[in-house]
Amino acid sequence: MHRLIFIIAAIIVWQVAGRLFLTERPVSAAAFPPVTGAEFQDHEKYTEDARKSQREGALRALDRAWSERCGGKRADFVSSLSEYYYHRQNQNERYPETYGPAGAAYIAGVWTTAEDRRIERLTQEAYAAGYIKPSDFDGMASQMVAAIVRGEQVRGRGCAG
Repeated sequence: MHRLIFIIAAIIVWQVAGRLFLTERPVSAAAFPPVTGAEFQDHEKYTEDARKSQREGALRALDRAWSERCGGKRADFVSSLSEYYYHRQNQNERYPETYGPAGAAYIAGVWTTAEDRRIERLTQEAYAAGYIKPSDFDGMASQMVAAIVRGEQVRGRGCAG
């Protein structure tokens, strides 16, 4: 019985000491190597194609007739936009974590194409007309949609009207 108590006490001391003395230090921005663009080449050749596909899907959804944004087709409409905004928000968060400040600058530039601005404008119009709201989306997509429609006023009743 005494051995069992001794082993349990040793484990507890080990855990406490580990928490106190072996804490992980946060990585500073200075720890990231300079990013020249070459580091992205292998990764980017795949994600560029994915971004293009996500933009096309979002534009197809936003180019639908207003009536196709309601009823049984509503789930497809929201899903297409969600896919685009999820990946955009995810990359805006992950690139700075992975590549530091240079990654943040890089990814901010990647998501500011003419197509992206058109998607934002059409999203704002759909929001103002009452066809979407940030709560229609999950997690990261919801955050991005909320940022895009911030300052817009809902003037329409969407599917209810």
